[in-house]
Amino acid sequence: MSDDPSVVQFPWPTVARQREGVAFGMWTFLGSEILFFGGLLLTYAVYRTLYPQAFNSGSAATDIFYGTINTALLLTSSFIMTMALRGSESGSRGVVAACMLTTAAFGLAFLAVKGLEYAEDIDKHLVPGPHFPLHPPARLFFAFYWVATGVHAIHLLVGILVAVFLGIRVALRQMAPESTAIEAASLYWHFVDSVWIVLYALIYLPGRSGA
Repeated sequence: MSDDPSVVQFPWPTVARQREGVAFGMWTFLGSEILFFGGLLLTYAVYRTLYPQAFNSGSAATDIFYGTINTALLLTSSFIMTMALRGSESGSRGVVAACMLTTAAFGLAFLAVKGLEYAEDIDKHLVPGPHFPLHPPARLFFAFYWVATGVHAIHLLVGILVAVFLGIRVALRQMAPESTAIEAASLYWHFVDSVWIVLYALIYLPGRSGA
């Protein structure tokens, strides 16, 4: 990649140095996010150890259809985001813009499906409260479910907004397709997708696998 002035931003002298700086900054940020989600997962592990049957019954009460559809949507979106990154490396404006916007569309589809799942959960009273239909300790599972999936949805929404913003800017020629912002957005998107894979395994599968 040449040191195009439309790509290199102050205070970086070259694209290579800028890329290193962006990668370092993003990995530092993602490290803090890993610590946050790690705390949630540790909480899950502790309470699942204490109440294994309750967590299995809670997991069995989730709708695996919605969870699997959303997993497929995010895995596909990760593939498309990778195509956007490859397009950025080759300087293909059309590929970058199209793939970034398509990635955002898959993210919106995920949120729509999640909204349908939430509506069904609320209709079944699968929210910790006075009308909760399962054995009381299962409330701990659904407390984790609502917090973890809700926080993940917020992170995904941020990724969608970033993908739309960058896709539009590239399409309107307000940003070079080789911008290191594409790489930063790609790292963030893959991180959010990876978190969902872990949540899918912890939330939807245990009560059905006999774990």
